Amino acid sequence: MPHQPPIDNVIHTGGVLIVGAGLAGLFTALKFEGPVTILSAATLGSGASSAWAQGGIAAALGSDDSPELHARDTEIAGAGIVDPKIARLIASQAANRIDDLANLGVPFDRTAKGGFVLGREAAHSRNRIVRVTGDRAGAEIMASLIKAVKDQPRIRILEGLIAFELAMEDGRVAGVYAHPVHDKASPVLIRSTATIFALGGVGGLFEVTTNPPQARGQGLGMAARAGAVIADPEFVQFHPTAIAIGRDPAPLATEALRGEGAILVNDQGERFMLAVHKDAELAPRDIVARGIFRQIRAGRKVFLDTRHVIGARFPDAFPTVFSYCQSAGIDPRTELIPVAPAAHYHMGGISVDENARTNLPGLWAIGECASTGAHGANRLASNSLLEAIVFGARAASDIALTTPANGTAAGTPPAPPIVSGPVTPNVALLRKAMTMNVGLERNSENLILALNTITMLEKAGTGDPDLRNMTATSLLIASAALNRTESRGGHFRSDYPHANPALAKRTFVTLAQIRATAELALRETKLSDGAQATRRA
Repeated sequence: MPHQPPIDNVIHTGGVLIVGAGLAGLFTALKFEGPVTILSAATLGSGASSAWAQGGIAAALGSDDSPELHARDTEIAGAGIVDPKIARLIASQAANRIDDLANLGVPFDRTAKGGFVLGREAAHSRNRIVRVTGDRAGAEIMASLIKAVKDQPRIRILEGLIAFELAMEDGRVAGVYAHPVHDKASPVLIRSTATIFALGGVGGLFEVTTNPPQARGQGLGMAARAGAVIADPEFVQFHPTAIAIGRDPAPLATEALRGEGAILVNDQGERFMLAVHKDAELAPRDIVARGIFRQIRAGRKVFLDTRHVIGARFPDAFPTVFSYCQSAGIDPRTELIPVAPAAHYHMGGISVDENARTNLPGLWAIGECASTGAHGANRLASNSLLEAIVFGARAASDIALTTPANGTAAGTPPAPPIVSGPVTPNVALLRKAMTMNVGLERNSENLILALNTITMLEKAGTGDPDLRNMTATSLLIASAALNRTESRGGHFRSDYPHANPALAKRTFVTLAQIRATAELALRETKLSDGAQATRRA
């Protein structure tokens, strides 16, 4: 049985605690004017998905564009369940947030007259992607923010600690429990007046992902286990064009390549997307990803052909992708790039309002671990970084207006169960189950198999604090996918291949609710299997 050891280290932040050090976390720290502590499992910026973002940030800055058009494209891409108010909110605040980043030193690509160079990506009706050196947006933005954060004496950085449990006191979040990266049995209590989760997504729960290893649904699992409402967990976006060179995580071939005219072909030279969608390679991500998936399932290999539209310009136009290709012995100027879909972004997350507040007092959530309603069933390309900075600024403002600037709550919350000795979590088995059964195409039988594996791992690994959060998040995704008996956006059911107008609404659940429905589904399946066995006998 896990026990409750005494907390031998308590850190008082004296203000706001931000858990996570990607774009959302760093930008929020800079927008907040009081004392801030940033908690990061890795060296600042090195474990963040934001640093790997290639496309850029969507913003209606062109003379032929408007926030209204941007919001409309967002709603269309979201397959009917985007919150229109939130779509308009992020589109209307985009220009100001881009100015914030430019003022922080982000070297956005500029025209000869000093305006922003605007690229185009799938499902956008206008050129509105603000980029840096073609495909270096994430890396350059993060570099600028890291420098700005390090220059701020009011911002404290704690590295090498993994948050695993919310510290609750009198019904309010009072901070988090964390453990050193390589020592799960030595908990630390980090107290705060306000806690912001900026913990990234869930891609690492799948075997093929473009996300860093840290992105395994930890924030979502922690919040859910404390009673937070979770929105839309079934909607996972698979990026169509991860570079298929056997790496974990898989490097990404940005969508901007297809925006420049690159095409997808199989190993027989067929441009197969022409028969799938009128926009071919620039169709919404879920459609392109499934088109590639079906080619691979049929025994074909799939490639991105950039030779004629980019060719010799590749090293300068897309240096990040060029470097990835070169490291695998591929010259994209003259050779095809092998690609495959990979878990990339979670449209679901901790449900928040327009100020990033969760239903748990004292907890805000921003970035990919949150669900604002902006992305619906299928995120519009390059809206993720935009949402992160818009809601980061709003969270900072909301906390400044509603939370004392200094001090922490009195008393010490009880220590959560911690394993007394080393535990080997079977993360590989969980990732395999999620990939095989909760991936691009789902059905009832496979989702039940996933739930069986998840519940088995939950029972076997209750002493491991990190595995507890991963299995909680996996259970939410798989069970919500089983409950949504239709196909919509990133959620595709082969046994329910069409959208059901009656289900054109968001999902809002708690872990307790989802666990009850999962247990019922497993019980009914066992009863059905038993009845079939009796009939056969």
